[in-house]
Amino acid sequence: TNLLAAPIASLQDIKLSANWMCAAGYEGDDAVLYDTVEAVGLNFCPALGVTIPVGKDSMSMRTVWEEGAEDRAVTAPVSLIVSAFAPCGDARQTLTPVLSPRQDTVLLLIDLGRGRDRIGGSVLAQVWQQMGQLAPDVEAEDVLALVSLITKARQEGWLLAYHDRSDGGLLVTLLEMAFASRCGLQVDLDVTPEQANARLFSEEVGVVIQVANEHAAELMSLATSLGLGDAVSPVATLRQDERIVVNTPQFELIDSRRGALQSLWSETSHAIARARDNADCADEEFAAIQAADAGLSAALTFDCDDDIAAPFIATGSRPKVAILREQGVNGQMEMAAAFDRAGFTAVDVHMSDLMSGHQTLADFHGLAACGGFSYGDVLGAGEGWAKSILFNEAVRARFAAFFARTDTFSLGVCNGCQMLSALQEIIPGTDHWPRFARNRSEQYEARLALVKVEASPSVLLSGMAGSHLPIVVAHGEGRASFATEQHRQSAESAGLVAMRFIDHELNTASRYPANPNGSPDGITGLCNTDGRVTIMMPHPERVFRAAQLSWCPTEWQTDSGWMRLFRNARVWLG
Repeated sequence: TNLLAAPIASLQDIKLSANWMCAAGYEGDDAVLYDTVEAVGLNFCPALGVTIPVGKDSMSMRTVWEEGAEDRAVTAPVSLIVSAFAPCGDARQTLTPVLSPRQDTVLLLIDLGRGRDRIGGSVLAQVWQQMGQLAPDVEAEDVLALVSLITKARQEGWLLAYHDRSDGGLLVTLLEMAFASRCGLQVDLDVTPEQANARLFSEEVGVVIQVANEHAAELMSLATSLGLGDAVSPVATLRQDERIVVNTPQFELIDSRRGALQSLWSETSHAIARARDNADCADEEFAAIQAADAGLSAALTFDCDDDIAAPFIATGSRPKVAILREQGVNGQMEMAAAFDRAGFTAVDVHMSDLMSGHQTLADFHGLAACGGFSYGDVLGAGEGWAKSILFNEAVRARFAAFFARTDTFSLGVCNGCQMLSALQEIIPGTDHWPRFARNRSEQYEARLALVKVEASPSVLLSGMAGSHLPIVVAHGEGRASFATEQHRQSAESAGLVAMRFIDHELNTASRYPANPNGSPDGITGLCNTDGRVTIMMPHPERVFRAAQLSWCPTEWQTDSGWMRLFRNARVWLG
């Protein structure tokens, strides 16, 4: 049911990996394991037409450290962990729990438990230190019918949001959708107050979908034709006041604010983060739950689908760009793809090639130092990469000669940004550059952030100034650390700050997580004085296609706004 959010062409395309765990030979566990294998492998999966081509078993799930003493032994219960995977034809068609803000919509529950609401083994039971008597179950025919229903509804364009019911049950499913959407919900349950707990917290197989009112009757009719008529029912509608209200016909069960419930939901995570990470950052992120938030947005000062490099690509000339990597770097494929799309010949260049002399930089007009985990993201990561250049006389001379040529450009991203920043002494016009230190949060940050492109001489960001757009960040050491405050002011006054983090209100981000690494004034990209060398912590190469972004404006169909950066490089070379 989780995979059905993606456009899986056929249920038979789904393959399973099963991890069977059992304490072999212990008090009937062998028989339990046999029954489980029979139920899953011989009955349920064949009925669905789904195979289990791979798996493993862990048959020693019991440890004894004092023979004959039961209190000196630990035995794990018989368990089956299943991972499902399938090809996805078009990731852009994947549904998410984020609700459409349209008011003329309804949330429908498709309940394959058909109202039985069994709560054995549920989170609710565990919270009360119970196991319960009856656990949820499901018929294979109902699963097949659900797949047909979701597939047809997707083809018709009826589905606006999707979330499967799992840990926590219906209430948690609805709350997660409300939290993701920062909206309120009116939940109306057609049950008695005594039945409400089971309805809200049962973890029977099922999904919640959002459809427009105009399509609700059609979907219900389709469900009836598939034998699921009594399994589909309306459960909620959107509220504009960010309140979560849950009613039964007799009386109101819950009336609370979305922010209050989400704060309650996040309390444990917040407490862990305060103890483990930077406490101030944890508090800032926790406070943001209750604050008004406009959400991600994008506004470009250019047309992202305008291929300004097309006339140069049409000449047939494809300049060579060195896609530079070191051991541990993992962003080279995306970087190469972006430059290839912009009209370059992307060449994989490993530092060992330059060290051995098998490759030089003399034949290249572009250099892209990629991101990832160089030196395992320890020992200074990009700093160590830079020292391998600076302390090798021959390699240092090759890099210095490349940077001195006026017909070359360079881009450093993430680890590559950190590496180039440490090569200041051989890159002209970089006296103002900072080094990049441990994130203020004291943790690796991987998230979608919002940045503003500033006016600067950067040849790669030409024509992009004034734009703001989302971008991926993924780094542990991204905080810009200037040698002195005067260095930072000099970079600002010279107009050499190329990019900075902004919050959802489009102001310079000073608080976490809008400013994920704690850089002063949100600075996360700079260039040298003539604009030929640009460094940035975020990853434009990982989001040059709209499909790579977890959120982007609907009008971005093929390219994202970041493709302009790579096309700028091709135009600049001419």
